[in-house]
Amino acid sequence: MGSILSLQKIKSILPQRYPLLMLDRALKESDTRYVGVKNLTFNENFFAGHFPGHPIMPGVLQLEAMKQLAQIAVIEKLNPSGENDIYIRVLEKVKFRKPNNPGDRIKIEIEVTEIKDGEAVVSAKTSNNSGLTCQAEITLASRPKLHPENMPQMYNDVDKTPEMKDISEIMEIIPHRYPFLFVDYFKDQGDGKIIAIKNISCNEIFFSHSPDDYAVMPESIMCEISAQAGCLSVLAIPANKGKIGYFMSIERAEAFYPVFPGDQLRCELTIAPGASRFGKGKGIIKVDDRKVFEISILFAIVDA
Repeated sequence: MGSILSLQKIKSILPQRYPLLMLDRALKESDTRYVGVKNLTFNENFFAGHFPGHPIMPGVLQLEAMKQLAQIAVIEKLNPSGENDIYIRVLEKVKFRKPNNPGDRIKIEIEVTEIKDGEAVVSAKTSNNSGLTCQAEITLASRPKLHPENMPQMYNDVDKTPEMKDISEIMEIIPHRYPFLFVDYFKDQGDGKIIAIKNISCNEIFFSHSPDDYAVMPESIMCEISAQAGCLSVLAIPANKGKIGYFMSIERAEAFYPVFPGDQLRCELTIAPGASRFGKGKGIIKVDDRKVFEISILFAIVDA
């Protein structure tokens, strides 16, 4: 049968709390295999901002659920003292298959395939009663709990100016709303290139899980920032007005350095030319001059 992990036990292991805790219960089947469940109700806060009127669980939160279950499985190997931060170092072969909506029950399954040199490789998937909804290969790693080393660079070349597209224009292009809109303004540079900016505040809801005030942005949310930047680039084209973008896959994403309150994220994304129904983008996220994240994504453009 294995051993059941109640919510109390899960919270004794994981630092995540409302609204970013994505496990309701879990089962340890073996040292390398765990199964979790996440019940979806319309009262989940992310439904208010992710396609209002047609609520869908953000795909990146399925990745967050996988990460959390995998973290439970490997914490004794990667962070036995509890002093370090376990994070997603690499995401590969991520495919979003089907949507999860209010009322669905998500089954999360992870299998630890390798633990070596301070990293754990995990094969993961999620499903509901209609079948497979997402799959991914995740590499978790452990790092010391770092802290900002200096003050942010102020009033730089990407600070907000009148020629930037502001939040009111963003909300005319994409349907995302609070609490799941993660671009504050952007600049379309033409030729499929966009610079999207997200200012990181200590009041972000995803920091509410932070233990001992150690606030670090989840890598899953950086995936979402990149996807929203890509959608803004493609949906700003007049021929695509009124359409929406669906996240399809992540070929590869890699995190290089943590992101803290007070940072300004600069997402530089390039959309490859091709069929109008799909957008394939490669991007990096920088804080000042430091590259903190890199990603290759695919999304589909469909009628609203």
